[in-house]
Amino acid sequence: MSTTTTIETISKPNVGVFTNPEHKLWVEESKPNLDSLKKGKSEDLPEDYVTVAIKSTGICGSDIHFWHAGAIGPMIVTDNHILGHESSGVVLATHPSVTHLTPGDRVAIEPGLICNNCEPCLTGRYNGCEKMQFLSTPPVDGLLRRYVNHPAKWCHKIGSMSYENGALLEPLSVALAGMERSGVKLGDSVLICGAGPIGLITLLCCQAAGACPIVITDVDANRLSYASKLCPRAKTYKVNTTLSPPDCATEIISSFGDNSSKPRIALECTGVETSISTAIHSVKFGGKVFVIGVGKPNMSVPFMRLSTQEIDLQFQYRYCNTWPRAIRLVQEGVIRMEGLVTHRFDIEDSVRAFETSGDVKSGAVKVMIQSECDG
Repeated sequence: MSTTTTIETISKPNVGVFTNPEHKLWVEESKPNLDSLKKGKSEDLPEDYVTVAIKSTGICGSDIHFWHAGAIGPMIVTDNHILGHESSGVVLATHPSVTHLTPGDRVAIEPGLICNNCEPCLTGRYNGCEKMQFLSTPPVDGLLRRYVNHPAKWCHKIGSMSYENGALLEPLSVALAGMERSGVKLGDSVLICGAGPIGLITLLCCQAAGACPIVITDVDANRLSYASKLCPRAKTYKVNTTLSPPDCATEIISSFGDNSSKPRIALECTGVETSISTAIHSVKFGGKVFVIGVGKPNMSVPFMRLSTQEIDLQFQYRYCNTWPRAIRLVQEGVIRMEGLVTHRFDIEDSVRAFETSGDVKSGAVKVMIQSECDG
């Protein structure tokens, strides 16, 4: 039997936040159980793994969707399922094979586990791993627990960074992947569709990258007000849902100023069909619409607008190789995300946290679940 190195007596029950095909949501004891955590049994802490006490976890829109809809495309909740993939915490125990982490290290957890053998893995685009196990995507349980065992290589040291910022590195990674693949450059005019957490973090990235002018849109005036506080030089546009995408695009373009400032790039962060169509009608000839948001399995787009205007329509699936860069950006103060968290709940009160996050009237932007635990 392998032995482990630990720093604390693990004493609190390992509760997790569950949903199921009946769309119920509840908190109960989860794995690894308290007994195995205390004893450090080798079967529960395999080679190259560490035990992490989760301190902060952000609620993602996908978590709400798995709870409410039970599926995102082909990813379907078929049994009791633990949510959450935006987490940070402190290392409590390490397998002897782990040399770069020690108990007490503060870490952010990258939630994708890859095979390291398929072509996407071997070419450095591991977000396309053919055998990806992404925590919180059914059937793989997520991180919304008090304790988790996780491969050490996907636990990134965050130093003295706050646990909340450590949890926000995951949505920041989504935005950074979009920035890199869309090719936003200094001085680019950029349209951001959607002022949810991903849209707001994308806004912070565009600001840091020197994009100008920037216009961000949403149907919610409160979120646009939040966007103005995060980036005062960004212009906002409240979407008029009674307008057609071409007419809505006309109003958005006027927000940029003169016609020469039509956006070169639209970063679509909602995944909503009408929003994608509006973005396509907004960008200039030879521009790009880059879709970060997740939408329904099938939708219609204005094909001839794309064709006659030579507009590139490009998509994103999660991220790869972004975490070290995200950590540097936060540690150096280039990206400041403190203002994104509007609500905080203890893990025992997670049902109320999810209800708040899923209620548009709550004013929530990013809801954070915190766990008081050993470490």
